[in-house]
Parts: sequence; structure tokens; C-alpha cells
Amino acid sequence: MLFIDVFLSEAVRSVKNFIDTNLPYILAGISVGGQYALIAIGYTMVYGILRLINFAHGDIFMFAGFAMVYLAAWAPLYVAIPLVLIITVLLGFIVERVAYKPLRSAPRMSVMISAIGVSYLLQNLAWYLTSGLARQYPVIPWISNSVDIGSATTKIVTLITPVLTFVLVVALVMLIKHTKIGMAMRALAKDFETSQLMGIRINTVISITFIIGSFLAAIGSLLYFTNYTSVTPISGAMPGLKAFVAAVFGGIGSIPGAVIGAFIIGICENIIKGLGWTTFSDAFTFALLIIILIARPTGLFGEKSTDKV
Repeated sequence: MLFIDVFLSEAVRSVKNFIDTNLPYILAGISVGGQYALIAIGYTMVYGILRLINFAHGDIFMFAGFAMVYLAAWAPLYVAIPLVLIITVLLGFIVERVAYKPLRSAPRMSVMISAIGVSYLLQNLAWYLTSGLARQYPVIPWISNSVDIGSATTKIVTLITPVLTFVLVVALVMLIKHTKIGMAMRALAKDFETSQLMGIRINTVISITFIIGSFLAAIGSLLYFTNYTSVTPISGAMPGLKAFVAAVFGGIGSIPGAVIGAFIIGICENIIKGLGWTTFSDAFTFALLIIILIARPTGLFGEKSTDKV
């Protein structure tokens, strides 16, 4: 019994020391995980309905960052923030209508190429408009303030992010499960062709899906760039890729799976940084993607696909 007590005491002490040492990185991981989750939801919703990976989604996130930079320069924040949300939603809507809607009946590869083309178009447009220079993100009062939590000092946005992510995800799940538009989304995700025959306005449903995804990406950009305070034309590339990995890890097409996958990736990559292996933090994310695709291609919460006879 004495040996067991000593062992348990040492284990508790080791865990406490680990948490005290890595608390700043754990908090940062929870925060960035929530931001990845808001981006990943856009990927997983679009894939759930269209079986399309919207590679332009990370660049829409980037455009939201630049929109905030320029709008905050001439308008107060209480005007700039709603305008950023509106502009990002309009951009997502335009991308869907211009790049994806004309290819509804085209082969899936054509739609994927279109998505990659839109991604590069948005990046190059950002390069042209900004001359490729990094822009300083405006300071948002209160959420940019620092706060002490135990042995760690962090920004208030770090604490707000997981709470806001949870609230938005719950609201989204309620919308999908308890509204007519949500029922239409679930029908399209289940059987696209039959839903079309049953009179569901598929173009409207798909546009609303892109609008919701773009809105969440805009919220994610407000939280993300409050911590990472400079915006460049490639600022959306890495968060977008990591959010995509999170969606695949959790089971692309599953909203709870995308959220859980995002938090796991965010926490793990920041703990890796805390251990001094910063160089390998990005590599971990993509190594995890390879492992998941080999071991469980449908992800943690993905459903196995069945072939119709």
C-alpha cells in the first residue's frame, strides 16, 4: 500500500508539474483549436452536402482578416466588425454562385480544380491589392487585454474562443436539427438526387451552407488575428489546411467530429511547441492526417460509406 501511495503521489506531482510548465501552451492550444474548429465547420458542411473540398475556404478566412484591417482604418470597430461579417458572407456566396453552381452536373474533378483556381485567384488578388505586405491587425478592446491564469499570462480572447465556439456549434446543431433549412441540408447530405426530385431548392440550401461557413470563418478570423496580429495574402493557407486536417481527423461531414479534431490538433501542436520542437509542430498535423487516412479513412466520427446496388 505504501508503494502505491508513493507511486500515486509521484504521478500526481508529475502531472501537476507538466500542467504548470505547459499551461500557456495548453491555453493557446485550446484557443487556436476553437479557431480551427470554426474554419473546419465550413469544410465539413460543404463536403457533407456537395462532397466537395472547398479549397478557397482558408482564403475567405484571410480576406476577412484584410477586410478588418482596412475597415477599421476608417470606421469605428462597432461598424467595422459587422461589415467584415457581411463582406465575408457575400464573398462566400459569390464564390459558390460563380465558381461552383455552374459545375453542379460536372465531374467532381472539375469542381475540385475550380476550387483550387478560386483559392489561387483570391491569394493573387490579395497580393495585388496589398502589394504583398503584411498588415497590422487592429487591436480589439477588451478581448486583446492580458489576464493571468495560474502561472500563465494570456489574452482574454484565449478564454472567449472555446466558449464562443461551443455556443456557435450548439446553435448550428440546433439549426440543422430543428429548422426546415436544416432538414433540407440533412436531406441533401443523405441523397442529393432524391432531394432534388422531392422539390427541395438545392441552390438555395447550398448557398445558405456557404453563407454559414463563411460567417463562421469570419468569426474565426476575428479571434485568430487578435492573437496573430499580422495579415498577409498567405495567412489563410496554413490555418485552412489545419482546419481541413481537423475535419478529416474528426470525420469529414460530421460537425462534432470537426470540432473535436480541431481542439485535439490545436492542443497537441502547441504542446509540441512547449516541448521545444516548434519546427515539428506543423509536421505533426500532416503526419496525423497520413496516419488517420491509413488507419481510419472515415475519421473518428465519420460514417462508413456503403455502395448502392
